[in-house]
Amino acid sequence: MRILITGADGFIGRNLRQHLSTRADIELVCHTRAQGYQALPALLAGVDVVFHLAGVNRPQDPAEFTAGNVGLTRQLLAAAEAEMRRTGRSIEVVYTSSTQAQRDNPYGASKRAAEALMHEYATRTQAPVHVFRLPNVFGKWSRPDYNSAVATFCYRVARGQAIEVHDPDAALSLVYVDDVIAAFLALIDGATLPTDADGFAQVQPVYPTTVGAVAAAIRSFAASRQSLITERVGSGLLRALYATYVSFLPPASFAYDLVQHADPRGTFVEMLKTPDCGQFSFFTAHPGVTRGGHYHHSKTEKFLVIRGQARFRFRHILTGEAHELVTSGARPQVVETVPGWTHDITNVGSDELVVMLWANEIFDPTRPDTYACPL
Repeated sequence: MRILITGADGFIGRNLRQHLSTRADIELVCHTRAQGYQALPALLAGVDVVFHLAGVNRPQDPAEFTAGNVGLTRQLLAAAEAEMRRTGRSIEVVYTSSTQAQRDNPYGASKRAAEALMHEYATRTQAPVHVFRLPNVFGKWSRPDYNSAVATFCYRVARGQAIEVHDPDAALSLVYVDDVIAAFLALIDGATLPTDADGFAQVQPVYPTTVGAVAAAIRSFAASRQSLITERVGSGLLRALYATYVSFLPPASFAYDLVQHADPRGTFVEMLKTPDCGQFSFFTAHPGVTRGGHYHHSKTEKFLVIRGQARFRFRHILTGEAHELVTSGARPQVVETVPGWTHDITNVGSDELVVMLWANEIFDPTRPDTYACPL
């Protein structure tokens, strides 16, 4: 399949290019603003699908809306029709409009006019046309102060700069760029996408939120490097916002230091804490050193020896039943501590012991649930 992307150097265009570049069944042709209208006829030769992503949304002169959104679309569709007459082959078109097309402003009017050209093209040629009225799109490679408030917030917070939120309760509808690309890929693979009542193709999910909520989330991502408490970034809007925020980190900020607690036994370092799923840390122990010697009523832990050899000892605090085991970095094995059993861990090897540790709750010094009870 031969695919042409207009606006190939733009935010969505760059993401689409990268996804398509990994597919051996796609021959990719790119059009950028620098090439102008005149390059379109040659680029359309043999094309099966056009992703028309090019457009103008923040010009210095409002007249550029018409030239960039309506004029380019007219030229593109005229060249596509000429290619179809020449070859007798249909050229499918995917167009990214905007929810701004529902509004009475120069940008919205230019997008409506381009949509109308798309519908006329579909009627004349019977070629498949898919028009997306996208809300605010965010994700990696977006431009601050241009593509979206999300990009601006991420860029500035990642650099320690202040952000301004004039109306924190202002409603915001967001779609993540990877979900946009997934919809595009589904189309070229023959899927039928859902449409709204007006026939516009839909990207799912759409995240309804507010400007204030987005700003607070992005600020929390930066703050987590000090608190070590991560937001719930494994799914949904927070996952997408976090990926976007991290994509704006300058290389000098790719790494950050942690606090290391050291004593004669070795070191202890906390790495990551979660709101409701505990925390991760690691510790070291010199040969012959024993750590622990305590029990918990409710807290549980998982230990994984990364390097060295460790002996774990357990004793039930009521019955006195004892248990002992030895594990090492040569064999990945998780050892769990059990409420009501006092326990300790001893480095029984000749090298430094390194152990990864997960606890099911964040350590609270006012309620440690840790009681000394040597074995």
